[in-house]
Amino acid sequence: MCGIVGYVGTQEATSILINGLERLEYRGYDSAGIATVTRGELHCVRAQGKLFNLRQKLETEVNPSQIGIAHTRWATHGVPAEHNAHPHRDMYNRVAVVQNGIIENYQEIKAELINQGYQFTSETDTEVIPQLLSSYLPAKPQGDDFLIAVQKTVNRLQGAFALGILCVDYSDEIIIVRHQAPLVIGFGQGEFFCASDVTAIVPHTSTVLYLENGEIARLTPIGVELYDFELKRLRRFPRNLDLTHVSVDKDGFKHFMLKEIHEQPTVVQSCLDHYLKNEAEDNPICLNLDPQIYTNTQQIMILACGTSWHAGLVGKYLLEQLAGIPTSVQYASEYRYAPSPILPNTLTIGVTQSGETADTLAALSMEKQRYLNLSREGKFKILGITSRPESSLAQVVEQIINTHGGIEIGVASTKSFIAQLMSFYLLALDFASRRGTLSREKINNIVKGLRQLPGQIEEIIREQNRTIEAIAHQFSETQDFIFIGRGINFPIALEGALKLKEISYIHAEGYPAGEMKHGPIALLDAKVPVVAIAVPGEVHDKVLSNAQEAKARDARLIGVSSLDDRVALSVFDDILSVPMVDELLSPILTVIPLQLLAYHIAAIKGLDVDQPRNLAKSVTVE
Repeated sequence: MCGIVGYVGTQEATSILINGLERLEYRGYDSAGIATVTRGELHCVRAQGKLFNLRQKLETEVNPSQIGIAHTRWATHGVPAEHNAHPHRDMYNRVAVVQNGIIENYQEIKAELINQGYQFTSETDTEVIPQLLSSYLPAKPQGDDFLIAVQKTVNRLQGAFALGILCVDYSDEIIIVRHQAPLVIGFGQGEFFCASDVTAIVPHTSTVLYLENGEIARLTPIGVELYDFELKRLRRFPRNLDLTHVSVDKDGFKHFMLKEIHEQPTVVQSCLDHYLKNEAEDNPICLNLDPQIYTNTQQIMILACGTSWHAGLVGKYLLEQLAGIPTSVQYASEYRYAPSPILPNTLTIGVTQSGETADTLAALSMEKQRYLNLSREGKFKILGITSRPESSLAQVVEQIINTHGGIEIGVASTKSFIAQLMSFYLLALDFASRRGTLSREKINNIVKGLRQLPGQIEEIIREQNRTIEAIAHQFSETQDFIFIGRGINFPIALEGALKLKEISYIHAEGYPAGEMKHGPIALLDAKVPVVAIAVPGEVHDKVLSNAQEAKARDARLIGVSSLDDRVALSVFDDILSVPMVDELLSPILTVIPLQLLAYHIAAIKGLDVDQPRNLAKSVTVE
């Protein structure tokens, strides 16, 4: 969740670190801090709240240090407060540490250190790290004493963590550690960077090395040394990033979320460009997956969290209805503790925008081990869907479908959801083509529809943005919303409700439209608007009937439908219109006005759209 950045080189460190934190603030914004070493002294500045507060504190600072670490926090242990902000130091002010993750055995270590006379000033789990490390450092360290002390420390820690560490006795050295939490090194000329996410370092370099689990790296101005947790020297080469789609600027938009909504036509087009061939081909889909995935798979299980779980629900519909493959969708956080019985010839798909979602990675790792234990009883494969193919997900799964969604900064996912949906459409069509569950004509018709989606999304944004903003003004004081949909659009009702909850703090729930009369209808009155997704198709009339039931209870009705739908126009008080499209493809379009509605309501309320309270973009802790 939290963001780490570090620098050692020939430039002044502070501005590089602060700019890096600005690009990582989506990972947490409860507090921020920076530590540097100057003339043999450790200097630390911390501030509660968003990065702006730390910037203000540093305005009067003159700090020529060329080495430092910095942190932006999403609170796990200890309330958001300055004394709980990172970096944390030992009681002698010799060592500073920034951490992303959780130390599960910190209480045991803390009690041990208190018995040795160490004094603690925070409620965090992180503070035990510099204190423990200090206990392993000689009074006058030299040579590899710092590295050895780090190695002894990390071998005592239990949990998932990434660390950046400074020591006053080693004024040109940063030691970083990765164990189940992301960390990347950036290579420059006589300077090196480290960060939780490549977004923090792309302004400075495109040459990177991703640490793997159980690795320690020492960064100095003359190079990088890589070790395992037993201090065995490792050798691995950095690689160059393709920075074509790496943009972390607002480009004139008021918020990243609005910018990312506008980027969705490009995201869809990018996915099509990478994976669609000419319709004249026998199979126009080219995902380049292991052929065994197609021949052996008898059932599919999707593991995901949050918005990715909603994408998985759409994926389930597509894989079952187009490819005829029984599919289940599980919350990764729950699946870990109550896994389903293993069935032979199962394809497990992990969906995570960042590729670092802790619950999803842990569930996939557990499943991988279960498959290895039962490998004689069937063929098992694990596939990942992500926009970050270089992430930790790649170490767990056998193959990845890169959604080509690019980097997303807004905490509320928009373009990453669309990109995941596109991946499921293509995967389902690929299976259908190879297994003959759909005719070539039917597949080509769907592909033609997919190719029209970028222009149709642009049309919605261009034609509906101002209309939706005007409607949003009427709901700034609303306390509750209900979203309903049926069939393939039920997951979109869930996603619309989640978006509204995340950024506007309005209570919202999504339901299958037919389930309203089985309980939720009791919630309805004139103060509870109902958003119904009613596009032409098999369930169109059913949804309108369910909407009428809501209208009879005085609920205000907002319809996501076509302007050409005269029946819908007579039923709904407001229409969020989408172009006429095959019901099968409609989720790609129906979610767009719901994203815009949530965005405009939150913006009108004056809320922080990109950094909503209590949330972080990449959930790297359980």
